[in-house]
Amino acid sequence: MTDKPRVFITGIGIISPLGLDVSTTWSELTQGHSGIDLITAFDTEGFDTRFAAQVKGFDPEDYLDRKLARRMDRFAQFAAVAAQEACRNAGISPAEEDPYRVGVIIGSGIGGIITLSQQYEVLRERGPRRVTPFLIPMMLGDMASAQVSMVTGAMGANYCVVSSCSSGADALGQGWEMIRRGQADVVLAGGSEAPISPIAVAGFNSLRALSRYNGDPQLASRPFDRDRDGFVMGEGSAVLVLESEQHLQKRRAPALAELRGYGATSDAHHVTEPNPTGRSAAEAILLALQAAEVDASEIDYLNAHGTSTPLNDSQETKAIKLALGEDAYRVPISSSKSMTGHLLGAGGALEAAFCVLALQHGLIPPTINLHNQDPECDLDYTPLKARAQQLNVVVSNSFGFGGHNSVLVLSSANGTG
Repeated sequence: MTDKPRVFITGIGIISPLGLDVSTTWSELTQGHSGIDLITAFDTEGFDTRFAAQVKGFDPEDYLDRKLARRMDRFAQFAAVAAQEACRNAGISPAEEDPYRVGVIIGSGIGGIITLSQQYEVLRERGPRRVTPFLIPMMLGDMASAQVSMVTGAMGANYCVVSSCSSGADALGQGWEMIRRGQADVVLAGGSEAPISPIAVAGFNSLRALSRYNGDPQLASRPFDRDRDGFVMGEGSAVLVLESEQHLQKRRAPALAELRGYGATSDAHHVTEPNPTGRSAAEAILLALQAAEVDASEIDYLNAHGTSTPLNDSQETKAIKLALGEDAYRVPISSSKSMTGHLLGAGGALEAAFCVLALQHGLIPPTINLHNQDPECDLDYTPLKARAQQLNVVVSNSFGFGGHNSVLVLSSANGTG
């Protein structure tokens, strides 16, 4: 056994297309409800894709000081609110701890693209003197992490991980490493994204990456289905409180789960397409299992990256088979993106939160819309309905444009003393 400190998850905060808190989101997810609908954020006339997984009913001024909220891009607002819920959930106030021992790592693939695109229009229509002085501090990718630090009082290492759709998972992995090397007692780690804007939708449409199933958006995200035609863009945030075992025991607090392992590799293959062999992604899974000191035979559930794109789902299936061998056919798998859409840089953090909740509740979320399974995707993807099952060890996959492969291993919170 490794002699490095164990790292536990003690709090979760979520803002998602399924709800504005943890309990609502989890309830909607396990009931198989979709958060995908027609876009209301802007006029979609002329767009090939007219739907997304938007966060509904979110008013930042319900949670944050009005002046502060107006100086944040939407992605930073999401992170600040999710972090506050995570701290309440953990029963911890970073400002009342040694604040320099509480770190913050919030990943984001795109950052403040809404503010940037809006202010470009101001520049074009009204001239340079009318551009807001808050443009730069609102658009920077690290501003979710910075704002989380400010609203919670955490004063340790504070930065943003940018690794496309692996960002949220890598933030958790780096937070895990930070605690294990003794740099922090607590880390607020996760991801946040608010990309639903004309330029982002147009850009992903040009890549032919988005689903165009405009007739019934709730059926559009179809991971592992033979009729899948692309991913559905989503927005939101998930922040988890990571805590060393020693600090947890000192404050006599309960743990929700243990973060056991993290592995990451690069395909070194293509800017958008996954490596067709699946070997690099498989290696990331194996590295995470090795770090966790877990064998494939011990895995009870795997939350797939499962984007609903033709290439991703088939290559991920290959990777799972390469990494797990015959156990790949035994392990239940599901893609929560079938309901939440793809939160890009926040996706890995949200899905890690779902893994924690699955461990707690003994319930595997379903993959909805899986009616005609692709013959190349021949594993158990938990189609249509949630499945009750006792869980002890779970795995979460996250893969991103640029060839990023990031994998987390989590387990039930046994032996916390």
